[in-house]
Amino acid sequence: MTNKLKSFATELRASFLTATIVSIILGASIAWSRNGVFDLRFFLLSLVAGSLLHLGTNVANDYFDHKSGGDAINKEYVRPFTGGSRIIQLGLLKPREVLLEASILYIAGTAIGIYLAFSRGLFVLVLGLIGLFSGIFYASPPFKLANRGVGEIFVGVNFGALMTLGAYYVQTQTLNIEPLMASIPVSLLIFAVVYINEFQDYNADKAIGKKTLVVRFGRKKAAQGYAILMGGVYFSILIGVLSSIIPSTTLIGLVTIPIAIKAAACAFRYHSTPLKLIPANASTILCHFLTSLLLSVGYLIAFVVFLR
Repeated sequence: MTNKLKSFATELRASFLTATIVSIILGASIAWSRNGVFDLRFFLLSLVAGSLLHLGTNVANDYFDHKSGGDAINKEYVRPFTGGSRIIQLGLLKPREVLLEASILYIAGTAIGIYLAFSRGLFVLVLGLIGLFSGIFYASPPFKLANRGVGEIFVGVNFGALMTLGAYYVQTQTLNIEPLMASIPVSLLIFAVVYINEFQDYNADKAIGKKTLVVRFGRKKAAQGYAILMGGVYFSILIGVLSSIIPSTTLIGLVTIPIAIKAAACAFRYHSTPLKLIPANASTILCHFLTSLLLSVGYLIAFVVFLR
């Protein structure tokens, strides 16, 4: 029983929850900095609901990647960045157990989302339904978003813009362009995390007809796209500040530029060498985490020094 529980826990891939956590922190930070409101209860409920839906997506993706045969033939995966949890492939859980786990997570997250919708506004329900659709159909039929070269876009929008805007709305019960603008670099960074992790999965994805952006472009051109993507992160921060939509204190997010340069250089050099590409995988995740948190810090500084 203990081993089974450990397998269920490993299947969650909870280390990737930072993608949800930093966006919700950013949305709440903007609400506090710009509107002077922060409700801890609704913040925690947002965090739990978002995390449950995120974990459900992780688990569901493992199930459908197994059904497609992609994980089984993937020999170039690098744990923990690519190739899924391998729990099904190792025989630690049966596919139906993994699907059941995903269903429970989705139901629990949806239940909290419905409560938030009726407590704070039905717009929460709209965002939740978009997130639920994206999570379920990222890898599953009939849409298989990841197979069509749009999965990365859906991940970026959901774990960046929608999470940030949702957290802001839950606190303020209003909509504003500012949390959307502030979320653009976060959206681009989580897009980049998924994108760089596809390089090691290239051969397996290509073999099963999973047309991710890296498969469509090929590894060499995809590495160029990765560099452009990372450059767009910092350009979007500058545009937000220059247009006076986000405060100048968010320029603190530019501190992570050296990490992004290191990751891009690694991608250019080792785009077709899975093991040597690991520093790019790790640096992209670190860049996403730190930049997103620094944007929140920028908003908190703006609140303290009354920069508007």
